[in-house]
Amino acid sequence: QAVMGVQVVLSLLAASVMQKLGPHCSFARWLLCNGSLHRYKHPSDEELCALAGKQRPKGKRDRSARAGGAPGRAERAPSAHRSCRRPNGAEDEKPLSVPRDIDLRLDTCPITTVDALVLRYFLEYQWFVDFALYATVVYGFTEGYYCLADPQKETNIGVLWCLLTVVFSVKIFFTVMRHYFRSEEGGERSVCLTFAFFFLLLAMVVLVVREDYLEFGLEPGLASACSSLESALRPRGWDWTLPLAKLGFKVALVALCSFLGACLTFPGLRLAQTHLDALRDAAHEPLAQLLLHAGFLAPVVIVVMWVKPLCRDFVLQAPMGKQTVQLMSDAAYNTARLWTVVALCLLRAALARRHLQAYLGLAARWAERLRRQAG
Repeated sequence: QAVMGVQVVLSLLAASVMQKLGPHCSFARWLLCNGSLHRYKHPSDEELCALAGKQRPKGKRDRSARAGGAPGRAERAPSAHRSCRRPNGAEDEKPLSVPRDIDLRLDTCPITTVDALVLRYFLEYQWFVDFALYATVVYGFTEGYYCLADPQKETNIGVLWCLLTVVFSVKIFFTVMRHYFRSEEGGERSVCLTFAFFFLLLAMVVLVVREDYLEFGLEPGLASACSSLESALRPRGWDWTLPLAKLGFKVALVALCSFLGACLTFPGLRLAQTHLDALRDAAHEPLAQLLLHAGFLAPVVIVVMWVKPLCRDFVLQAPMGKQTVQLMSDAAYNTARLWTVVALCLLRAALARRHLQAYLGLAARWAERLRRQAG
């Protein structure tokens, strides 16, 4: 009971600190607004007119101010429109047009909190990153306490925090996917559905692969669960439901994989594009390029480590001429595999700033693309 009390107190303390300090001290807000990320500022209409060799078009408010109106109105009037008179005497404002081949140089400025607050889903991002940070801290303290106290019959609340983090991350990805589904064009919806069916097929293929090749541990886990259920259902005559329960679990697992694949479609495409842009920005940094490639291929490395013939069999029975050598024990391999996952996650977190800056650099690349299209 004392161990459970410590865990509950730690969880309540973390939740209270997150609620009180969130509006004032946010790790997620600091990641974006600490001055290391720079955005490109939109040029003013006067700058565009000067680069295009035009005079700033005068609207109705400008002429009324010049005729004797309030002197401050001309400064506040929108200058991005040009007025033309309709036959009935009304004036229609048209957007300012400039040539594509102007020598446009975008200025940069650090991202501030005001810039971030207008972003869509920024509040969701801030809450989730802060929650994930507190969940990591709670899990670390809980694991440390378990190592020192060694409780045998207590539930690890840190695992519950980790599960909540996974659930909230899926919820955020679903929110983003729902935004694409509501698009009027419909192309994004078709892409999400296509990838959902692709991952559905891929999950079905993975389920039929034997445990000798993929170390997912699904079949031993199902066998253990079915044996436990059988002892409870057989006296009541419900043991015939065990095959149906096993089939239903596999169908639900396949549906979950398809849903996650659809949710990760557009974030994955955006990550691939920012990876290419980050490589272009780090053209003269070989070490940074190597780390970017390692971070991009991290999911593939993790999957390969669970393919038994490619990794475990090779490490435990490495060919050395006509003999085989055991490089590490089975337990050591499991430990090394888990620490590799942690290291690759930390690597991706460290490279997130380069990906964010590459995404913010899209404005300059689009301006350069317009200039090239104009010849």
